[in-house]
Amino acid sequence: MYEKIKNKEAKIALIGLGYVGLPIALAFAKKASVIGFDIDQKRVEMMQKNVDPSGELDSSEFDGCDISFTSTLDDLKEANFYVVAVPTPIDEHKLPNLKPLLSAATTVGKVIKKGDYVVFESTVYPGCTEEDCIPVIEKESGLKFKTDFKVGYSPERINPGDKVHTLASVIKVAAGCCEESTNEIAQVYEMVVDAGVHRAPSIKVAEAAKIIENTQRDVNISLMNELSVIFNLLNINTYDVLEAANTKWNFLNFRPGLVGGHCIGVDPYYLIYKAQELGYHAHVINSGRYVNDTMAVYVVKETVKGLIAMDKDLAKCKVLIMGTTFKENVEDIRNSKVVDLLKEFVSYGVHVDVTDPRADSDELKKEYGFGLVDKVADDYDAIILAVRHKEYENYDENYFASICKEKAMFIDIKGLYKRQINKLKYWSL
Repeated sequence: MYEKIKNKEAKIALIGLGYVGLPIALAFAKKASVIGFDIDQKRVEMMQKNVDPSGELDSSEFDGCDISFTSTLDDLKEANFYVVAVPTPIDEHKLPNLKPLLSAATTVGKVIKKGDYVVFESTVYPGCTEEDCIPVIEKESGLKFKTDFKVGYSPERINPGDKVHTLASVIKVAAGCCEESTNEIAQVYEMVVDAGVHRAPSIKVAEAAKIIENTQRDVNISLMNELSVIFNLLNINTYDVLEAANTKWNFLNFRPGLVGGHCIGVDPYYLIYKAQELGYHAHVINSGRYVNDTMAVYVVKETVKGLIAMDKDLAKCKVLIMGTTFKENVEDIRNSKVVDLLKEFVSYGVHVDVTDPRADSDELKKEYGFGLVDKVADDYDAIILAVRHKEYENYDENYFASICKEKAMFIDIKGLYKRQINKLKYWSL
């Protein structure tokens, strides 16, 4: 398969062209013949014009690429090596929502032929590829796994907004359903991953490796968040403490904050679900999720306490939230915990304005029911700096004071303006 792809005798198909799928598709398209498939025709039309709908890639990234974009199923039949990179979200009960993944598996099942390969990149619990996805492909195709087609798993490691840790520079993990398929899949990825490919001994191991990467970060951030609550009670600044502790060589440099997005705030629930299915309650992971999921409520509670202490009538208060994306310097609003901030303030009867230099107001309205203000006012009782966008790094206290009432609070979730705010009442995690 690798030789055929290298010689352009076989085509690679990327199914799902979001933050993960499109960069991989374009990277492969510089070395091989690629079909980019997405169910959203509007997104496909944008990519056909060399525009990344996610706003991550410059139009020059499309230059010199042997790729065709489509939303038509028949076009996929020309491929022989299918890479599935669709979202794996959770539902309202925080349970795995496999609908996009199983829909993609159904799509593959309708077009796959004898001798073809399928590689899943979506983050899942260990066992999902073999127990949930492969049966769907077999049912749709009438083909037999291993005998007629091979399957592998190679977890995505694309980090939106990160121009340093790119597809080419980060070691890729890959595993196939047998030794031969593992090597073939690894060789294909080695065409675009300069850092090399780690060959995992099984698909389950590769799945588990990916899911614990994000679970580990989630648990560590939850510890920092819990410490920030304790240090607040002690009336000391968490970032001052971390600055001091970080002078030791083996201190892990995690920071407190709102944990949202489509990875760290989601993936641990997949592992929790699988553990529960096996009869085990994941104590540490569950506790970490609880701490991180309740941080927005905690921030609002502390802000409200501060406003009341300043003799303010909550029903007459105005708050400005700066930043709505799930992390800094991206346009992605999926699973943004800033939404929880807004909802909690509204529950207290507080008027909230939201601004963000990166997010799309119409997209926010569609997803969450609120948009961005056209113009920032000059009479806020509190400012919440929620996301550390580059655009926010060059403000000074005079600017913040100019858009606030005489008595106001500055809530610095990321500690960006530590020791720089004196006129306003300052609080941070």
